Amino acid sequence: MTVSFRRRPARGGPGVPYLLLAPAAALFALILGYPLVKLLILSFQDFGLRALFTGTAEWVGLANYRDLASSEFFPALLRTVLFCGALVAGTLGIGLGVALLMGRLGKRMRGAVTFVLITAWAVPNVAATLIWQWLFQPLYGVVNWALGAGQHDWLATPLSAFGIVWLLVVWQSVPFVALTLYAGLSQIPRAYYEAAAIDGAGPLASFRAITLPFLRPILLLVTILSVIWDFNVFNQLWILTRGGPQGGTTTLSVLSFTEAFSSNAYGRGAAIAVVSVVLLMGLTAYYVRRLVRAGEEL
Repeated sequence: MTVSFRRRPARGGPGVPYLLLAPAAALFALILGYPLVKLLILSFQDFGLRALFTGTAEWVGLANYRDLASSEFFPALLRTVLFCGALVAGTLGIGLGVALLMGRLGKRMRGAVTFVLITAWAVPNVAATLIWQWLFQPLYGVVNWALGAGQHDWLATPLSAFGIVWLLVVWQSVPFVALTLYAGLSQIPRAYYEAAAIDGAGPLASFRAITLPFLRPILLLVTILSVIWDFNVFNQLWILTRGGPQGGTTTLSVLSFTEAFSSNAYGRGAAIAVVSVVLLMGLTAYYVRRLVRAGEEL
């Protein structure tokens, strides 16, 4: 005897899902869409102090974008890409290690680690950066006192300054990545590992053959989110370095802010922000396509 199953038609017709999504889409368009449109319009205008008082700005076409070639745009772009890559690699590597460690811990210890991760993640951005600033303060910082380093200035060189900001951002980002990856690890059936052990596979072989394929969609998802967040890091850099020393830690987010609010060249600052959005949209589209393909392969 054969049993056939028929899918019941959805109630309300095919337009119901779109109707249910409409309020969220409208709110999204209002909160993000409108500012992005205004930002794009501003990037084609000569908007400065005069425009702030008069309320009118002259249209200059692509002049703001052409001016980027003669500014600090390309050095800042290179710093942003390298810094973002280092942040994403550090966050994913450490986060995956913590997730694997949590899978081997007992229930109580795992609960304690989870509590610590959530607590670290819950600390506000600015508050965490101010704490970091105090820790690495040259005269009375805790780090210099603990290391016996005297009055060492950790932010005196661009490489050292980027290193301090890297530690801060990774410390703030690892909890989300670790907990997300651990949630994925907990969904892998143990029978796969038992079968691999019977076949004589070691821990590394099991990790490559079982863990990574199952985690690939989640890894791609947290990679997308990490790229978006780390490409736009601003608070930590601005509070700790303000783009210094000598512009050595000026990324695109810092450059856009300084052009707009320090040089009063709001149009040029908007142009930098628009280019950043376009670059992020391209990277996100690439990773989303890989994410969809990874989901289809499972």
